[in-house]
Amino acid sequence: MKAIYKNALINGIITDITVENGKITSLEKTSEDGFDLEGKKILPGLIDIHIHGVMNKDTMDGDKLNEISVFLAKNGVTSFLPTTMTVAMEDIKKVVNGDLPKCDGAEVLGYHLEGPYIAASKRGAQNIDYIRKPDIDEFNELENIKMVTVAPEAEGGLEFVKACKCVVSIGHTEADYDISLEAIRNGAKCLTHTFNAMAPLNHRMPGPIGAALAGDAYVQVICDGLHIHPAVIMLLYKAFGRERMIIISDAMKATGMADGVYEFGAQPVKVENSVARTLDGALAGSTSHILMGVKKVMEIGISEEDAVYMATEAPANLLGLNKGKLSVGYDADFIAVDEKFNVLMTVVGGNRVY
Repeated sequence: MKAIYKNALINGIITDITVENGKITSLEKTSEDGFDLEGKKILPGLIDIHIHGVMNKDTMDGDKLNEISVFLAKNGVTSFLPTTMTVAMEDIKKVVNGDLPKCDGAEVLGYHLEGPYIAASKRGAQNIDYIRKPDIDEFNELENIKMVTVAPEAEGGLEFVKACKCVVSIGHTEADYDISLEAIRNGAKCLTHTFNAMAPLNHRMPGPIGAALAGDAYVQVICDGLHIHPAVIMLLYKAFGRERMIIISDAMKATGMADGVYEFGAQPVKVENSVARTLDGALAGSTSHILMGVKKVMEIGISEEDAVYMATEAPANLLGLNKGKLSVGYDADFIAVDEKFNVLMTVVGGNRVY
Protein backbone atom coordinates (compact mmCIF):
# COMPACT_ATOMS: atom_id res chain seq x y z
CA MET A 1 0.00 0.00 0.00
CA LYS A 2 1.33 3.41 -1.00
CA ALA A 3 0.62 6.87 0.41
CA ILE A 4 2.14 10.27 -0.34
CA TYR A 5 2.16 13.25 2.00
CA LYS A 6 2.86 16.46 0.08
CA ASN A 7 4.52 19.68 1.21
CA ALA A 8 5.88 18.52 4.55
CA LEU A 9 8.17 20.90 6.44
CA ILE A 10 11.06 18.74 7.66
CA ASN A 11 14.14 20.40 9.17
CA GLY A 12 13.18 23.68 7.54
CA ILE A 13 12.78 22.21 4.04
CA ILE A 14 9.50 21.62 2.17
CA THR A 15 9.41 18.12 0.70
CA ASP A 16 7.13 15.12 0.17
CA ILE A 17 6.95 11.90 2.17
CA THR A 18 6.36 8.70 0.21
CA VAL A 19 5.22 5.71 2.22
CA GLU A 20 5.02 2.11 1.01
CA ASN A 21 3.93 -0.80 3.21
CA GLY A 22 4.28 1.28 6.33
CA LYS A 23 7.86 2.44 5.63
CA ILE A 24 9.24 5.76 4.42
CA THR A 25 10.60 5.13 0.92
CA SER A 26 11.33 8.69 -0.18
CA LEU A 27 11.73 12.18 1.30
CA GLU A 28 11.96 13.97 -2.02
CA LYS A 29 9.48 15.97 -4.07
CA THR A 30 7.35 13.90 -6.41
CA SER A 31 4.89 14.72 -9.19
CA GLU A 32 2.40 12.19 -7.82
CA ASP A 33 -0.71 13.36 -6.03
CA GLY A 34 -1.15 12.90 -2.30
CA PHE A 35 -2.40 14.39 0.95
CA ASP A 36 -1.37 18.05 1.14
CA LEU A 37 0.24 18.97 4.48
CA GLU A 38 0.34 22.63 3.41
CA GLY A 39 3.81 23.27 4.82
CA LYS A 40 3.08 22.04 8.32
CA LYS A 41 6.04 21.04 10.51
CA ILE A 42 6.54 17.27 10.58
CA LEU A 43 8.28 15.44 13.44
CA PRO A 44 8.88 11.77 14.22
CA GLY A 45 6.09 10.25 16.27
CA LEU A 46 6.68 10.23 20.02
CA ILE A 47 7.43 6.92 21.76
CA ASP A 48 6.39 6.51 25.41
CA ILE A 49 8.09 3.53 27.05
CA HIS A 50 6.57 4.10 30.49
CA ILE A 51 2.86 4.84 30.67
CA HIS A 52 0.15 3.28 32.82
CA GLY A 53 -3.00 4.93 31.57
CA VAL A 54 -5.06 8.01 30.69
CA MET A 55 -8.68 9.16 30.73
CA ASN A 56 -9.65 6.85 33.62
CA LYS A 57 -8.29 3.84 31.69
CA ASP A 58 -5.36 1.72 32.88
CA THR A 59 -3.13 -0.96 31.40
CA MET A 60 -4.21 -3.34 34.15
CA ASP A 61 -7.85 -3.00 33.05
CA GLY A 62 -6.86 -5.44 30.32
CA ASP A 63 -9.29 -4.24 27.65
CA LYS A 64 -8.77 -0.47 27.54
CA LEU A 65 -5.62 -0.18 25.46
CA ASN A 66 -7.50 0.97 22.37
CA GLU A 67 -8.96 3.94 24.24
CA ILE A 68 -5.53 4.74 25.65
CA SER A 69 -3.94 4.49 22.20
CA VAL A 70 -6.47 6.87 20.66
CA PHE A 71 -5.85 9.49 23.37
CA LEU A 72 -2.10 9.14 22.90
CA ALA A 73 -2.34 9.54 19.13
CA LYS A 74 -4.21 12.81 19.64
CA ASN A 75 -1.26 13.95 21.72
CA GLY A 76 1.54 12.99 19.34
CA VAL A 77 2.39 9.46 20.50
CA THR A 78 2.67 6.89 17.73
CA SER A 79 3.86 3.90 19.79
CA PHE A 80 4.05 2.96 23.46
CA LEU A 81 4.75 0.33 26.09
CA PRO A 82 1.65 -0.09 28.29
CA THR A 83 3.10 -0.39 31.77
CA THR A 84 1.89 -2.82 34.42
CA MET A 85 1.73 -2.47 38.20
CA THR A 86 2.77 -4.69 41.07
CA VAL A 87 -0.27 -6.92 41.39
CA ALA A 88 -0.91 -10.68 41.51
CA MET A 89 1.11 -12.52 38.85
CA GLU A 90 -2.03 -14.17 37.52
CA ASP A 91 -3.54 -10.73 36.92
CA ILE A 92 -0.40 -9.65 35.06
CA LYS A 93 -0.56 -12.75 32.87
CA LYS A 94 -4.16 -11.99 31.94
CA VAL A 95 -3.04 -8.60 30.62
CA VAL A 96 0.22 -9.39 28.83
CA ASN A 97 -0.18 -12.94 27.50
CA GLY A 98 -1.77 -13.51 24.11
CA ASP A 99 -1.77 -11.48 20.93
CA LEU A 100 -0.90 -7.80 21.17
CA PRO A 101 -3.97 -5.66 20.46
CA LYS A 102 -4.26 -3.83 17.16
CA CYS A 103 -5.33 -0.35 18.16
CA ASP A 104 -6.90 2.58 16.31
CA GLY A 105 -4.32 5.07 17.58
CA ALA A 106 -0.75 4.61 18.79
CA GLU A 107 0.84 1.21 18.24
CA VAL A 108 1.29 -1.15 21.20
CA LEU A 109 4.89 -2.34 21.02
CA GLY A 110 4.72 -4.72 23.96
CA TYR A 111 4.64 -4.20 27.72
CA HIS A 112 6.82 -2.65 30.38
CA LEU A 113 6.67 -4.78 33.54
CA GLU A 114 7.12 -2.34 36.43
CA GLY A 115 7.18 -4.73 39.37
CA PRO A 116 6.74 -7.08 41.10
CA TYR A 117 10.55 -7.54 41.27
CA ILE A 118 11.25 -4.37 43.24
CA ALA A 119 12.31 -3.20 46.72
CA ALA A 120 9.50 -2.81 49.25
CA SER A 121 11.15 0.25 50.79
CA LYS A 122 11.21 1.99 47.39
CA ARG A 123 7.81 0.83 46.21
CA GLY A 124 6.31 4.31 45.74
CA ALA A 125 2.72 3.69 44.59
CA GLN A 126 3.30 -0.05 44.04
CA ASN A 127 1.38 -2.51 46.22
CA ILE A 128 3.67 -4.02 48.87
CA ASP A 129 1.51 -7.16 49.18
CA TYR A 130 2.58 -8.38 45.73
CA ILE A 131 6.29 -7.56 45.72
CA ARG A 132 8.39 -10.68 45.18
CA LYS A 133 11.94 -11.85 44.48
CA PRO A 134 13.09 -11.82 40.86
CA ASP A 135 12.36 -15.21 39.31
CA ILE A 136 13.49 -15.72 35.72
CA ASP A 137 11.48 -18.92 35.27
CA GLU A 138 8.31 -17.17 36.42
CA PHE A 139 9.14 -14.15 34.24
CA ASN A 140 9.62 -16.34 31.18
CA GLU A 141 5.98 -17.44 31.48
CA LEU A 142 5.00 -13.88 30.57
CA GLU A 143 4.61 -12.87 26.93
CA ASN A 144 5.19 -9.63 25.01
CA ILE A 145 7.42 -8.02 27.65
CA LYS A 146 9.78 -5.49 26.03
CA MET A 147 11.15 -4.01 29.26
CA VAL A 148 11.20 -4.98 32.93
CA THR A 149 12.02 -2.86 35.97
CA VAL A 150 14.09 -4.73 38.56
CA ALA A 151 15.76 -4.01 41.89
CA PRO A 152 19.12 -5.76 41.27
CA GLU A 153 20.05 -5.90 44.96
CA ALA A 154 17.14 -8.25 45.66
CA GLU A 155 17.91 -11.92 46.23
CA GLY A 156 18.49 -13.38 42.78
CA GLY A 157 18.40 -9.93 41.19
CA LEU A 158 21.77 -9.99 39.43
CA GLU A 159 21.16 -13.51 38.20
CA PHE A 160 17.84 -12.33 36.79
CA VAL A 161 19.52 -9.43 34.99
CA LYS A 162 22.08 -11.75 33.40
CA ALA A 163 19.43 -14.21 32.21
CA CYS A 164 16.76 -11.77 31.06
CA LYS A 165 16.33 -11.46 27.28
CA CYS A 166 14.44 -8.15 27.20
CA VAL A 167 15.53 -4.64 28.20
CA VAL A 168 16.22 -4.50 31.95
CA SER A 169 15.76 -1.19 33.75
CA ILE A 170 16.96 -0.55 37.30
CA GLY A 171 14.25 0.99 39.44
CA HIS A 172 12.27 0.99 42.68
CA THR A 173 15.58 -0.02 44.18
CA GLU A 174 17.91 0.25 47.18
CA ALA A 175 20.91 -0.63 45.01
CA ASP A 176 24.12 1.28 45.64
CA TYR A 177 26.68 2.31 43.03
CA ASP A 178 28.55 -0.99 43.00
CA ILE A 179 25.50 -3.23 42.63
CA SER A 180 23.98 -0.92 40.03
CA LEU A 181 27.19 -0.86 38.00
CA GLU A 182 27.47 -4.66 38.19
CA ALA A 183 23.87 -4.94 36.96
CA ILE A 184 24.64 -2.58 34.06
CA ARG A 185 27.77 -4.50 33.14
CA ASN A 186 25.68 -7.67 33.11
CA GLY A 187 22.97 -6.34 30.84
CA ALA A 188 20.79 -3.68 32.52
CA LYS A 189 20.41 -0.80 30.08
CA CYS A 190 18.61 2.04 31.83
CA LEU A 191 17.14 3.53 35.00
CA THR A 192 13.39 3.72 35.64
CA HIS A 193 12.12 7.28 36.38
CA THR A 194 15.58 8.45 37.37
CA PHE A 195 15.93 9.99 40.86
CA ASN A 196 12.47 8.72 41.83
CA ALA A 197 12.33 5.57 44.01
CA MET A 198 16.11 5.16 44.18
CA ALA A 199 19.13 6.48 46.10
CA PRO A 200 20.07 10.05 45.23
CA LEU A 201 23.27 11.14 43.48
CA ASN A 202 25.54 11.84 46.44
CA HIS A 203 29.13 13.03 46.16
CA ARG A 204 30.42 10.05 48.15
CA MET A 205 27.66 7.58 47.32
CA PRO A 206 26.81 8.09 43.64
CA GLY A 207 24.20 5.32 43.64
CA PRO A 208 22.38 4.09 40.50
CA ILE A 209 22.63 7.45 38.77
CA GLY A 210 26.40 7.56 39.09
CA ALA A 211 26.52 3.95 37.91
CA ALA A 212 24.39 4.76 34.86
CA LEU A 213 26.77 7.56 33.96
CA ALA A 214 29.84 5.36 34.41
CA GLY A 215 28.24 2.42 32.61
CA ASP A 216 26.85 4.30 29.60
CA ALA A 217 23.27 3.37 30.48
CA TYR A 218 20.14 5.30 29.54
CA VAL A 219 18.04 7.30 32.01
CA GLN A 220 14.26 7.52 31.85
CA VAL A 221 13.10 10.91 33.16
CA ILE A 222 9.64 12.20 34.09
CA CYS A 223 9.80 15.76 32.78
CA ASP A 224 6.62 17.23 34.26
CA GLY A 225 8.52 19.70 36.44
CA LEU A 226 7.14 18.03 39.58
CA HIS A 227 8.89 14.68 39.89
CA ILE A 228 12.26 16.31 39.21
CA HIS A 229 13.20 19.98 39.55
CA PRO A 230 13.91 21.63 36.19
CA ALA A 231 17.51 22.31 37.25
CA VAL A 232 18.02 18.59 37.83
CA ILE A 233 16.42 17.77 34.47
CA MET A 234 19.04 20.07 32.94
CA LEU A 235 21.77 18.37 34.98
CA LEU A 236 20.76 14.97 33.59
CA TYR A 237 20.63 16.34 30.07
CA LYS A 238 24.11 17.81 30.33
CA ALA A 239 25.50 14.65 31.94
CA PHE A 240 23.88 12.02 29.71
CA GLY A 241 23.21 14.00 26.54
CA ARG A 242 20.23 13.53 24.31
CA GLU A 243 21.53 10.13 23.21
CA ARG A 244 21.06 8.53 26.66
CA MET A 245 18.21 10.54 28.19
CA ILE A 246 14.64 9.42 27.52
CA ILE A 247 11.57 11.48 28.30
CA ILE A 248 8.76 9.36 29.75
CA SER A 249 5.33 10.29 31.00
CA ASP A 250 4.64 7.66 33.72
CA ALA A 251 1.08 8.84 33.13
CA MET A 252 -1.67 7.24 35.18
CA LYS A 253 -5.42 7.09 34.61
CA ALA A 254 -6.08 10.61 35.96
CA THR A 255 -4.24 12.06 32.94
CA GLY A 256 -6.77 14.07 30.97
CA MET A 257 -9.23 13.95 33.90
CA ALA A 258 -10.30 16.26 36.72
CA ASP A 259 -8.96 16.12 40.27
CA GLY A 260 -10.43 13.35 42.42
CA VAL A 261 -9.78 9.90 43.83
CA TYR A 262 -8.64 7.18 41.42
CA GLU A 263 -7.51 3.58 41.68
CA PHE A 264 -3.91 2.82 40.76
CA GLY A 265 -2.53 -0.68 41.22
CA ALA A 266 -5.59 -1.62 43.30
CA GLN A 267 -4.84 1.27 45.68
CA PRO A 268 -6.62 4.61 46.10
CA VAL A 269 -4.78 7.63 44.74
CA LYS A 270 -5.83 11.22 45.37
CA VAL A 271 -5.27 13.82 42.67
CA GLU A 272 -5.16 17.46 43.75
CA ASN A 273 -4.08 20.26 41.43
CA SER A 274 -3.15 17.54 38.92
CA VAL A 275 -0.69 15.94 41.38
CA ALA A 276 -1.33 12.24 42.08
CA ARG A 277 -0.36 10.80 45.46
CA THR A 278 -1.14 7.68 47.45
CA LEU A 279 -2.94 8.21 50.73
CA ASP A 280 0.40 8.05 52.57
CA GLY A 281 1.79 10.84 50.38
CA ALA A 282 3.93 9.05 47.80
CA LEU A 283 3.85 10.37 44.24
CA ALA A 284 1.75 7.99 42.13
CA GLY A 285 2.76 8.44 38.53
CA SER A 286 2.06 11.65 36.67
CA THR A 287 -0.97 13.28 35.08
CA SER A 288 1.04 14.58 32.11
CA HIS A 289 1.41 12.94 28.72
CA ILE A 290 4.79 12.80 27.04
CA LEU A 291 4.21 15.74 24.69
CA MET A 292 3.82 17.92 27.80
CA GLY A 293 7.23 16.66 28.90
CA VAL A 294 8.74 17.62 25.56
CA LYS A 295 7.31 21.11 25.88
CA LYS A 296 8.53 21.39 29.48
CA VAL A 297 12.17 20.61 28.63
CA MET A 298 12.01 23.14 25.82
CA GLU A 299 10.74 25.72 28.32
CA ILE A 300 13.78 25.18 30.54
CA GLY A 301 16.23 25.73 27.70
CA ILE A 302 16.74 22.44 25.88
CA SER A 303 16.57 22.79 22.11
CA GLU A 304 13.54 21.58 20.17
CA GLU A 305 15.73 19.17 18.22
CA ASP A 306 17.12 17.53 21.35
CA ALA A 307 13.78 17.54 23.18
CA VAL A 308 12.14 15.68 20.31
CA TYR A 309 15.12 13.30 20.01
CA MET A 310 14.74 12.28 23.67
CA ALA A 311 11.12 11.28 23.06
CA THR A 312 11.67 9.59 19.69
CA GLU A 313 15.07 8.35 18.57
CA ALA A 314 16.50 7.75 22.06
CA PRO A 315 13.74 5.37 23.19
CA ALA A 316 13.75 3.71 19.75
CA ASN A 317 17.47 3.07 20.08
CA LEU A 318 17.06 1.63 23.57
CA LEU A 319 14.42 -0.82 22.39
CA GLY A 320 16.06 -1.55 19.06
CA LEU A 321 13.13 -0.20 17.04
CA ASN A 322 13.03 0.90 13.40
CA LYS A 323 11.28 4.07 14.57
CA GLY A 324 11.91 7.53 15.94
CA LYS A 325 13.46 9.04 12.83
CA LEU A 326 12.29 10.69 9.61
CA SER A 327 14.51 8.75 7.26
CA VAL A 328 14.13 6.37 4.32
CA GLY A 329 13.63 2.81 5.53
CA TYR A 330 12.15 3.77 8.89
CA ASP A 331 8.57 3.14 9.99
CA ALA A 332 6.25 5.89 8.74
CA ASP A 333 5.30 7.16 12.19
CA PHE A 334 5.14 10.95 12.28
CA ILE A 335 3.14 13.93 13.48
CA ALA A 336 2.27 17.39 12.22
CA VAL A 337 2.43 20.23 14.76
CA ASP A 338 1.72 23.96 14.77
CA GLU A 339 4.04 26.69 16.01
CA LYS A 340 2.96 26.02 19.63
CA PHE A 341 3.64 22.29 19.29
CA ASN A 342 -0.04 21.38 19.27
CA VAL A 343 -0.68 18.16 17.35
CA LEU A 344 -2.57 18.62 14.08
CA MET A 345 -2.20 15.13 12.62
CA THR A 346 -0.76 11.76 13.61
CA VAL A 347 0.37 9.06 11.19
CA VAL A 348 1.12 5.49 12.30
CA GLY A 349 2.58 3.06 9.78
CA GLY A 350 1.69 5.49 7.01
CA ASN A 351 -1.99 5.71 8.03
CA ARG A 352 -3.62 8.82 9.44
CA VAL A 353 -5.02 7.91 12.85
CA TYR A 354 -5.69 11.47 13.99
